[in-house]
Amino acid sequence: MPNNTATTIAPAQGRSDFFSNALAAIVAIGVLIWAWRLSGGVGEPLALSVLLGAAFGVLLQRSRFCFFCVTRDFLEGRDARGLLGIIAALAMGTLGYHLIFGLFVPDAAAGRLPPDAHIGPVSWVLAVAAFAFGVGMSLSGSCISAHLYRLGEGATESIAALAGVLVGFALGFATWNTLYLAAIDRAPVLWLPAMTGYGGSVLIQLGILGGLALLLMRWHRPAAPAAPAAPAAPPGLRACLFGQRWPTYVGGLLIGALAIMAYLRVAPLGVTAEIGSIARTTGAGFSLLPERLQGLDGFSGCATAVKDTLLSENGAFIIALVLGSFASALAAGDFRPQPVTLASTTGKLAGGILMGWGAMTALGCTVGTLLSGIMAAAVSGWVFAFFCMLGLWLTWLLKNRR
Repeated sequence: MPNNTATTIAPAQGRSDFFSNALAAIVAIGVLIWAWRLSGGVGEPLALSVLLGAAFGVLLQRSRFCFFCVTRDFLEGRDARGLLGIIAALAMGTLGYHLIFGLFVPDAAAGRLPPDAHIGPVSWVLAVAAFAFGVGMSLSGSCISAHLYRLGEGATESIAALAGVLVGFALGFATWNTLYLAAIDRAPVLWLPAMTGYGGSVLIQLGILGGLALLLMRWHRPAAPAAPAAPAAPPGLRACLFGQRWPTYVGGLLIGALAIMAYLRVAPLGVTAEIGSIARTTGAGFSLLPERLQGLDGFSGCATAVKDTLLSENGAFIIALVLGSFASALAAGDFRPQPVTLASTTGKLAGGILMGWGAMTALGCTVGTLLSGIMAAAVSGWVFAFFCMLGLWLTWLLKNRR
């Protein structure tokens, strides 16, 4: 008699999968209804922010698009596939952004910058802020966007990291005026198309990204080949969507396309404006911050403002990001609530504070300043990327010192 024990789904597991899938469907339908109601009531940008945020959450969760995780994979095992996925996102976004920029700024050399693009001042303050962000990312185990999507996977410890980010933002506001007068007010805002034209900018950006990709592929250490498996039937659509994680390059290309749509219809991708606004509003309410933050509101990027509405576009984007990740994790069986320990919570809180200070001072994080900034050909994006990765790498070396 054949033994079917291995292929039979236990009744309890079957019921668990059913409830997980049902809850995922309810969350997805709820997000769609929320967006539909916003489209007819408050306004189209809010509705689009909800849809784009939910899609971003699904893409982050399915492709494990985490700047720290993929960098750690490379440092520990020479697995370059994740970093290549980030390069794929940047290449896709570079092409799309440059196509759009021509609509707003036909003459790139005229001195005008494209509206709302994340192009910030370049100074030693940016380098220090990016370095602090990289250190914080290594201490907390994820960047801010990854903490948000992992919250949807049940990573309750991410709450401590995000609470630390709020504190860090408040510290950033408290130190902003000093740093602004020391360097930021005289720092140049450098945009590659203004120096080389759109064609030259595209060639430089793709050339750098291509060179980095070649280096990563040269250093990549392929995994040992798996044992040959018995032929299996082609996977169905559900297995493709919610079976194994997507390759990071697939997520990267889709995130690059999403970033283009977001910039064209709402705003560049970013996850810190709402968090910063909450910190700034709370600090101002308790008279803990300077009455005037010199020059801050004149910069593009993930700049923050005192909240005057309950739900901003970035706030809707972030809430939908977590909901999208939650629904995706439920459908894929990745939702696993984690116990909270004092030791790990302390590390995530400390890392979150550093990330918050770095993100406020650099006018964005790995999504706003690095991803959206480099796509926009901002020199500030490249500077942030270099010093952020330097801080991550040095902290990783210290943590793994024997």
